[in-house]
Parts: sequence; C-alpha cells; structure tokens
Amino acid sequence: MDAQIKGKALGRLRRIEGQVQGIERMVEEDKPGVDILMQLAAVQGAVEQVRKILLGQHLEACVTEAVRTGSSRDRQKKMDELVEVLSRFSAR
Repeated sequence: MDAQIKGKALGRLRRIEGQVQGIERMVEEDKPGVDILMQLAAVQGAVEQVRKILLGQHLEACVTEAVRTGSSRDRQKKMDELVEVLSRFSAR
C-alpha cells in the first residue's frame, strides 16, 4: 500500500477510534439519545471516507495493474473481487 494512502487511512482510523470512545462515554454518562445518534452518524461518515480512500488505492494499484499486465485469469479474478466489494457497498 502506498505510504501516503496508508498514513491518511491510519490517521482517519485513529480519529474514528477517538470518536467511538467519546460515544462510549456519552452512553456511560446517559447523554441524550439524539446526541449519541448524531455522533454515530459522524462515525459512519468517517468510516465511509476511509473506505473510499482504500477502494481508490485498490483500484489504482491492484485492479489497474491486473488489467494492464495480468493474464486473462488474473484480470477476471480482480474484476470478480471488485464486483464483490462494490456489491457489499451497495447493499447498505
């Protein structure tokens, strides 16, 4: 994985970890449910951003390389893998 992408993803994941810990405290302190739900929505949005970063990296590095230089079997495997990943995203 590209070092810049890895750093960006790890930074976002660490922020998400902090957000989740904050939500845990909110639950422990009996904060209003609507406030907790808003924070959960923020975490979901942050996770989506990490997902986009990693998907872009995968497309750029793995899929593009397989299409450019791989055998037809390698290309098909990467395309099948990509379809599977995208179908999981659309199921949400």
